[in-house]
Amino acid sequence: MDDRMMKAVLFDRYGGPDVLHVSRVPRPEPAPGEVLVRVSAFSVNGGELAARAGRMALLTGRKFPQRIGLDLTGEVAALGAGTTQFAVGDRVWGILGRTAGFGSAAEYVSVPAKRLGPVPDGLDLVDAATLPVATAVITALREKAGLRSGERLLVRGASGGTGSAGVQLGRAYGAEVTALARAANLGFVRDLGAHQAVDHRTVRPAELGRFDVVLDTAGGDLRDFRRLLAPGGRMVTLAFDPARAAATLGYIAASTVHGRGRVRFFSGNPTRKDFDRLARHVAEGKLSPAVDTVFPLEETAAAHRALESGGVRGKYVVRVAPSGS
Repeated sequence: MDDRMMKAVLFDRYGGPDVLHVSRVPRPEPAPGEVLVRVSAFSVNGGELAARAGRMALLTGRKFPQRIGLDLTGEVAALGAGTTQFAVGDRVWGILGRTAGFGSAAEYVSVPAKRLGPVPDGLDLVDAATLPVATAVITALREKAGLRSGERLLVRGASGGTGSAGVQLGRAYGAEVTALARAANLGFVRDLGAHQAVDHRTVRPAELGRFDVVLDTAGGDLRDFRRLLAPGGRMVTLAFDPARAAATLGYIAASTVHGRGRVRFFSGNPTRKDFDRLARHVAEGKLSPAVDTVFPLEETAAAHRALESGGVRGKYVVRVAPSGS
């Protein structure tokens, strides 16, 4: 087999999960400052669904084929010139970053070294693929919202990959955590550490009470949830619907000067320091992987379909190389 080629997930037009297919493409070479990673696993993220469906076409363009995959775990296979932060064989995790776009759904990917960090010893690489997204949650709660021990935290979309990290971290930071999820997942979010678990489809926002911090991973209805903020309250949204971009950004901007409680939008673009902090959180027991289902690379479309159907508990993960490799 030609080792200059590799498998990767592509799509040749915008559409539903069925547009995804596995093809052979040239294996990348790491540029100066980059690391070539042999990918073990990646998770499926909401932003990829939007990109694949064409809801981000203004950013992703109309040139095909296009790639998917935002985060990854794996082993260092080669180093670009001048790259000294890692050695061949190191176990790493990372996120491609805003400028790189998508592409981790492949056997190999070349990543700027600053977008990677070492995976803690003993953590399975497939399980670890659920956690890079938590770098955004850590920053949102600690830096953007300034969550303090004893405060009341509301997590929207609490059973998903981002929300499940929010529940765990909120509890670890000493907050009183209320988790919103569908009825079938209430036990799951309680097991993650939520003090209260509420079915978002049967309880209206106005019935939930007041909160010092709202972490939104669901998107939409920002006005209703902003009204729940206590004096001095803060709301951070990690969800963004491209179809309503203008209205959402306008409302977030207006919140800085009108009414009670500012809404902050935050999109993670982590670097090595963020992954080092993530590793410390894992080592300290503040955060654990939450894996719903593991799919093989050839069934990436099924993983997308599952996420679109709702009800995920943690993360859908796609295995590329054998676990622990």
